[in-house]
This record gives sequence, C-alpha cells and structure tokens, in this order.
Amino acid sequence: MATIDLSVHEDRLQRTVQRARERNIIIPTFAQMKNPALTPDFIKQELGSVGLWDIAPRNLFRITWKNQPVSRGGGYGGVNYIELPSSLTGTPARIVALVGKWFPTGAHKVGAAFGCLAPRLVTGQFDPTTQKAVWPSTGNYCRGGAYDSALLACESIAILPEGMSRERFEWLSKVAGEVIATPGSESNVKEIFDKCWELRNSGEDLMIFNQFDEFGNYLWHYEVTGSAMQEVLQQVMGPRDRYRGVALTTGSAGTIASGDYLKKLYPDSKIIASEALQCPTLLRNGFGAHRIEGIGDKHVPWIHNIKNTDLVVAIDDNSVVNVSRLFNEPAGREYLLRKGVPEATVSQLDLLGFSGIANMLSAMKFAKYYELGENDVVMTVLTDSLELYGTRLEEYREAFGEFTAFDAAEAFAADLHGETTDALEELSYEDRKRIHNLKYYTWVEQQGKSYEEIQAQWYDPDYWTNIQSQACAIDELINEFNARVGLLKN
Repeated sequence: MATIDLSVHEDRLQRTVQRARERNIIIPTFAQMKNPALTPDFIKQELGSVGLWDIAPRNLFRITWKNQPVSRGGGYGGVNYIELPSSLTGTPARIVALVGKWFPTGAHKVGAAFGCLAPRLVTGQFDPTTQKAVWPSTGNYCRGGAYDSALLACESIAILPEGMSRERFEWLSKVAGEVIATPGSESNVKEIFDKCWELRNSGEDLMIFNQFDEFGNYLWHYEVTGSAMQEVLQQVMGPRDRYRGVALTTGSAGTIASGDYLKKLYPDSKIIASEALQCPTLLRNGFGAHRIEGIGDKHVPWIHNIKNTDLVVAIDDNSVVNVSRLFNEPAGREYLLRKGVPEATVSQLDLLGFSGIANMLSAMKFAKYYELGENDVVMTVLTDSLELYGTRLEEYREAFGEFTAFDAAEAFAADLHGETTDALEELSYEDRKRIHNLKYYTWVEQQGKSYEEIQAQWYDPDYWTNIQSQACAIDELINEFNARVGLLKN
C-alpha cells in the first residue's frame, strides 16, 4: 500500500527540465549521496570555489555525510563523526555520533528535505514554474527545504513556530520566499498543521512537504544515514566489539529510519526513541512544552515505524540547557579538562546543538539501563551544532548570570554523569501498539489519512519494506531527468 508516488506527469516534467537547463541544475542521486566518489569530476572541481552554505546548485552534491569539514571549497572524505569518551559520558560504552554541522545549512535536515522534493521534481508532480513548495517544521527542516528549493529554482514558504531561535529566522529571511511564524515553540506542531490547511484552502498553487508524513524523509535517512552509520561501525568496531543500538530524538521520526536499516544488518540491536520529559507523548501519552529545539511532539509522526522501536526515553530539557552551557562556556570547558576529558574532545563540543545533546543523553541512558561495557557501541546523531544556538546562550547568561566553576561542577555531576535510567520504558508488543494507535487521532481524524493505511502500517509485512526499496527507482528517474537536461559531461 505505502510507496512514494513515482507516477510521471510529462507536461509538467518538460517545464521542469527546461527550468533546470536554464538554471544549470544537475540533481544528485541517492547513490552519490551515499558515495560522493561517484560524483562527476567536473562537479567536484566546481565545488572547489563554492562555500558550504552558498546558494549554488552544485551544493546539491554536498548533501552527504562525507563533506570535508571546512566552510569553503572542500572536497569529500569519510563520514563525519565523533566518538564521545567515557570521561565525558560517565559510561564505559562507546557512544559514536554522526556530525551534521558539515551539511549545507549546518544541519542534516537538508537531506531529508531533498528526499521529499527531488522525487516530485523528476516525476513532474511538482512544477517549479508555477507552484510554491511549503516546508512546515520546528526549525531545521524548513531551513533545509527553503535551501533545497533555492538550489532547485523553486519558490518556497517556510513555516516554523515563533519561539524558535533568532538564528533560524534571520537566515530564513534571506533564503525563503516567505516565512510564516506560527504560535508557540517546539511543542506546537498542531499549529503548524493548521497553517498548512489554511494554505491548502487558499487557492494558491502550492504543495505541502510535511516532514512528519513524507516518506521521502524516511527513505533518505534509511538509505543515506543508515549507510553512513554502517560505514562508521565498520571503521570503529574491533573483533570483540558489538553494535548495541541507535538512540535518537524522534522529531519527525525521519532520522530514526536509520535504525531500521541497521536492524536488518544487526538483528539484535535496539532502536531507542527519545523525547522531552516536559512533553512525554510516547512515554506517557502526555503533553506540555519544552526547550529542546529540533524535536516536535504532542503527536506520533506518520512515518515512525513504531513496531520496530524497542525503548522510549525522555530527557529533561533543563539537563540539555545546563549541559549546553557546560560544553560551551569557558568555565564549563575548563572544568571538563580538569575532570580528564581530552582536550581534543572538549574543543569539538560545539558540534552538539540542543537536539544533539539530547541524543547524547539518550544514548547514555540506554547504555546505563543495559549496563553496557567498553566493547558495546551505541550510535546517535548530532543534527546541528551550537552555530544555530548562540543567541540562546546569550539569553541564558542574561537570565541566570555568568556560568561559574560551581555551575560547571553542578551540571557535570547532576546533568551529565548524573543522567539516570528513570523516564525510560522498554516496549512490549502491547506498548508499541499503544503508541502506534496514537497516530489515529492526529493522522486519521485530523490530517485525512485512512483507517486502512494505519492498519497496514501495523499488520502489512511489506508496508515499510516497500518504501525502503524505492531508492534505486528514484535514482533511475533522477538519471533520466539529468540526461534530458543535458548538462552532464562525458
């Protein structure tokens, strides 16, 4: 039942091909994003003079985990990752995190947005000459969508809550055609959905790319992020090491698709879904508001394969805020060095944005719960970096004063090494079904999904595998599109 629609609309496709030819656009394949060595040499050469965040069509080929970690003119290397030592995490388990900072826009969501937009372009379902692309999000996804739209010569509308960081709004104002701020902050996803319905009913020619129900988001992470994690595991694991699981805040539940990929390779591994303690939707069917920018909640995303999820954990947003200050304020870094955290690690802690810190804490919680040891490896992801939260630290200084050595000691003991295994549930079959059933209220009652499909998500053994198998078909369409555009050199 569930697949990404790949039906071709030839009249629109012709116009899209012409637009791409006029704007010098070549679209990368999923295979090239997994392995940038497949990128044509002339594109690699052109990237030598292009900044990582530049609005340049060739930056589509930087939608990969393998960018050289430089702001301008970089080539490709291995997967960008960091291993967080036990002196930092307080657990002997090896916690390894993919680094999202070195994507264009500074966050991997630019890849998820590509996974949604590209299939619609190369099939002619979306016409960039007449339609606008609408990107609803709690922050990074709409940034990624607006950026991808600009590179692909599409008009865009970005939607995000008014309470998100100043950095997000300032950047979007320069890239998106229109920016709409909805009421609330991270937890106010329903208000975003309501705005989408308002736009649908406006009569304007547009298409909604809702990350919470777009399987292009799921597929990109399954294929590209999952493959990147596999490469890192092959690189870091020794003969006695064992991959135990991946811990991720759910947000749109796109990134957690990487867990589905890894579970096929490592059937005994776990998938840990994380959320804010102040809004424990999965854990307690609850609600609330929180400050962990990058994760939306008060609903279960349509694209979350709940049946494959093993644990749910909740992270206190106070811990995220305190650890962020510990990692980035001078007194915090000095304290970490005194506690034996390697200088090489301390110098890289700005790679962790708020959701990245939450992911790290979730991985620590999982490791402590199962009493994992030094030969156990846990994966996670750093969606973005401190680069997108600088003003938040300024706000905390104004609200709470300077961060002192005493504050650092307290944050280290209570919020970092003091992370406990409370607010954690190991899911039984019935627990999973309970969480899955929560989808009904958002998606069937409010957003127009069918009763038959929500049942298929749970009972049809082919539902998720059908989606997972579509990357090759999309790549074929991308190759055909590029051939028609005629810009590839032999």
